[in-house]
Amino acid sequence: MTVAAIANRLEGAPVTLLEPDQRPSLDEAKAWCKALAEAHYENFHVATKLLPKRLRPYFHAVYAYCRVSDDLGDEIADRATAVRLLDTWDAMLDECFDHPASSKHPVFVALHESIVACNLPREPFHALVRAFRQDQFKTRFANLGELVDYSENSANPVGRLVLLLCGYRDPALHTLADRTCTALQLANFWQDVGEDLQQRDRVYLPQDRRIAHGVTEDVLRAGVATPGYRALVSELVEETRAMMLEGVPLIDKVDRELAATLRLFSEGGLAILRGIERIGFDTLSQRPEVTRAEKFKLLAGAALGKLGWNRGSRGLR
Repeated sequence: MTVAAIANRLEGAPVTLLEPDQRPSLDEAKAWCKALAEAHYENFHVATKLLPKRLRPYFHAVYAYCRVSDDLGDEIADRATAVRLLDTWDAMLDECFDHPASSKHPVFVALHESIVACNLPREPFHALVRAFRQDQFKTRFANLGELVDYSENSANPVGRLVLLLCGYRDPALHTLADRTCTALQLANFWQDVGEDLQQRDRVYLPQDRRIAHGVTEDVLRAGVATPGYRALVSELVEETRAMMLEGVPLIDKVDRELAATLRLFSEGGLAILRGIERIGFDTLSQRPEVTRAEKFKLLAGAALGKLGWNRGSRGLR
């Protein structure tokens, strides 16, 4: 029995984890991953449209792996079940690397092609599962350093995979990508404080900063943004913006098509931070959104960048 077949027997397994009765063809698996990517509208999917057509199936496969991993970490109510499912998904990844002919899940049938074509290591994929597994038992963070360490597994592997898919293996470039990805992860945390607490009992605001600003868990659960809460989020937003900008030089070190994609990631993160500012840093009672006008501007800017009319990192702030 394949490890994917085991998943079919796990209570609470989501549809995306279940394997089909028969191993799909490579074309069927790639179509499945593409459909999953196109069913979501995060920057990761939109950014693939800016890349060469030959690379898009590889990005779809990696996206599908990330998407299912994320769903297993966030959408399973029972944490013990989530851990079991993540362990199974992790084993399916090893099977994909070590015994690819045994894989029956479309993600891994498609992903193996990307692994071979782009010489992808398995560690970034395992790192993502480690982060989602950690989410099941670590729901509070002592300081910003712990959150940065968490991002090493939860966010940075995605940026590194993007570079690897495009043929960039220079460690210095990966370090720049880490700054952007960590900043994106933190921006998402500051954006989703109320939702994370209410739906998942997770608090990603660093505890030492909360104490310094008088933001207790009782304050958070009351859902009212006190002056201390707003000051805390304002402080974190400024530090996150600085970190985001530290990664921006990467945009000028890659080819034009990838540069347009990376610019979209950075601009999207900065837009989230501006959205938090627009609501007066009250991310307890509401979730800031990037406006339609901003989204249009982001996409237009990225498209112009691909054509060479909006070059590199200029204008990012």
